[in-house]
Amino acid sequence: MDQIKKYEFRKVLEELRKKSGRGTELVSVYIPPDKQISDVTSHLRDEHGQAMNIKSKITRTNVQSSLESLLSKLRYVSVGENGLVIFCGAVDKGGDKTDIETSIVEPPAKIYSYIYHCDSSFFLEPLEGLVEEKDKYGLLVLDKREATIGILSGKVVEPVKHLTSSVPGKIRKGGQSAQRFQRLREIATDDFYKRIGEHASQIFLQIKDLHGILIGGPSPTKEDFVKGSHLHYELQNKILGEFDVAYTDESGLYELVDAAGEALEGLDLMREKKLMARFMKSIASNETMVAYGEQEVKKSLERGAVDTLLVSEELDAEFVHELVEKAEMTGSNVEFISAEFEEGAQLKRAFGGVAALLRYRTMGYNTQ
Repeated sequence: MDQIKKYEFRKVLEELRKKSGRGTELVSVYIPPDKQISDVTSHLRDEHGQAMNIKSKITRTNVQSSLESLLSKLRYVSVGENGLVIFCGAVDKGGDKTDIETSIVEPPAKIYSYIYHCDSSFFLEPLEGLVEEKDKYGLLVLDKREATIGILSGKVVEPVKHLTSSVPGKIRKGGQSAQRFQRLREIATDDFYKRIGEHASQIFLQIKDLHGILIGGPSPTKEDFVKGSHLHYELQNKILGEFDVAYTDESGLYELVDAAGEALEGLDLMREKKLMARFMKSIASNETMVAYGEQEVKKSLERGAVDTLLVSEELDAEFVHELVEKAEMTGSNVEFISAEFEEGAQLKRAFGGVAALLRYRTMGYNTQ
């Protein structure tokens, strides 16, 4: 999903999240692409009959009205390749007033389960999961006996490759001098590290938008591996850290993710902070490598001068859509900035919610 679609979809979820009912009067129906509409209709009719058992007359009436509205909508909706989600219910308007509202949402990714859910709020968790950031990280755990390579995608750990070594144990065979035996161990260890590096590089280089690499194992093994620069040169600067883990099999990958929790936490926020710090520093030094405010940013986009467009998450979707479209046409990066930190909040408060880091110097035409 591209940036603008993700942003707009999040706004839809925000609006649905604000709606509430007085009882279990808000109905959420998730229809996967392989589910027959006739089966859904049959189920909702059954639920309509069951609603007769609801003791509260108001709740009973609202639930049945919601189901009737859903049934009428199902006559003309079509289920796309990702499925369809319908939200309908008596939304509390305050002052003892409710309105039956219906929202039809096309999910941004395929849904696999049929869900019927009644509550005082709409059931949004499955859709929220679809827009969670699924940043990918390379995982590697190793010691001198074995190594396991995996990928972290969002919150899912995927083991990819397991390697074992031919490094001899610490107890030497009879007839070998301690010095010669130690040298053989070092050669075998280095060969194993090279083999790990080759396999890990092959796997990690194929990952589009790899955000970083986490390496785990006992000391000093993991440190020796990193110092030896056994990974491809393009991957060396993506190493986020080395972490102590007890296991180097598949379970070690999960242990590594837990151990690296603090390193992973807030990476998006740190990236946003760095971008805003760069922007604020340019403003403070009166550089002309930035633009801010709607009109000036638009001019910069039209000139193809924008390297990175900075957009506050607090802005309305309609306003954002035009800017992001212009950015995509000129190959500009787009970063949505949260208001959870001071500089992010200041982007909205002081600069109209939109700014740009430029590709080349301009004549200093910013005005507010």
